[in-house]
Amino acid sequence: MSRRPFPAFQPAVAPPEERGGITLCFAFRRRELLVTRDTRVPQVDVLDEAGLSSVRHQYLGTLEGQHCYSIELEHNAAPPPEMQFLDLRMLFGRLEEVHHAVAGRAVQIMEWDRTHQFCGACGGPTERSETERSRTCKCCNLVQFPRLSPAMIVAVERDDEILLARSPHFPPGILSVLAGFVEPGESAEEAVAREVKEETNIDVEDVRYFASQPWPFPNSLMLGFTARYRGGEIGVDGVEIEEAGWYRYDQMPTTFAGNISISQWLMNDFIERKRGGRD
Repeated sequence: MSRRPFPAFQPAVAPPEERGGITLCFAFRRRELLVTRDTRVPQVDVLDEAGLSSVRHQYLGTLEGQHCYSIELEHNAAPPPEMQFLDLRMLFGRLEEVHHAVAGRAVQIMEWDRTHQFCGACGGPTERSETERSRTCKCCNLVQFPRLSPAMIVAVERDDEILLARSPHFPPGILSVLAGFVEPGESAEEAVAREVKEETNIDVEDVRYFASQPWPFPNSLMLGFTARYRGGEIGVDGVEIEEAGWYRYDQMPTTFAGNISISQWLMNDFIERKRGGRD
């Protein structure tokens, strides 16, 4: 089970010579997206009429023929009448799914562009490429590309049970599958085994790829896996993980609602397979 295919989004760097038709604006105040009261992404005309000026903007590409831009607004920008700024997390399940996906792309590109106006090696100013998503230093020619941070997320299974845990930053009572960042020089599969061991003291085997999902909090690519229990007794450090346990597919605890994140895909896939008697 994975995310349904979206209508074709065609990424691009060079904006159209003439703006015509519908143009969607993914405008951010810091990391808050500007949306209408009924949580829709506005068109460029709405921003023009409201007199909202951009600090910087980036062309993203087209979604079903509609040009899309990411726009960085001033940190103290006020929303126009009948509009609001909302964090992307608050827009899960409220914003149209395909628009949420493009918004995740937009905020990462906007933040990268904002934080790479100057070279990290020599401090010189950088300029945007017209042919690829990069910025080049005018002084030392260092080329900088948007950064992605690979992370793993895994459903560890033991017969009819799945290993779930609770992080202190989760809402009260919520549990989920385990996740963590991939370290330098480490494969994603090695990260799975290490993170599960570090967080719960459980050893795993038969690590298998499941699916991936861009995760713009702030710039991760989540690589999903399943794994089988090999041994060990659960033990948590009380810092990164404050609670963990094994749960039968028909006696699941409270988890994040919906089916919009890869953690939910993994848990729902486990439940459906066990209900259907499939390994």
